[in-house]
Amino acid sequence: MSDILRLPDELGRELRDRRKALRMSKLALARRAGKVRTVVDRLEAGHDVTVSSLFAVLGALGLVLRVERAGLPTAEEVARRFADDDEAS
Repeated sequence: MSDILRLPDELGRELRDRRKALRMSKLALARRAGKVRTVVDRLEAGHDVTVSSLFAVLGALGLVLRVERAGLPTAEEVARRFADDDEAS
């Protein structure tokens, strides 16, 4: 799992990877979180959900959120982000 997530789609990829590592379907995760599958779909796609839904899904995946002071991204982070965009095209 990446240490620093700056964008919703990065969070979505991390959540999807964690879910798959746990061999859990989207429906199973949604049920464990007490949410509908649409919430998991939206999170993994990097779309908006409520904060309470985010915390429910994080908890169901055995994850927590840590908030830190943001600095500017490193050159490596910027390069990696643009490389990800190029690969998605």
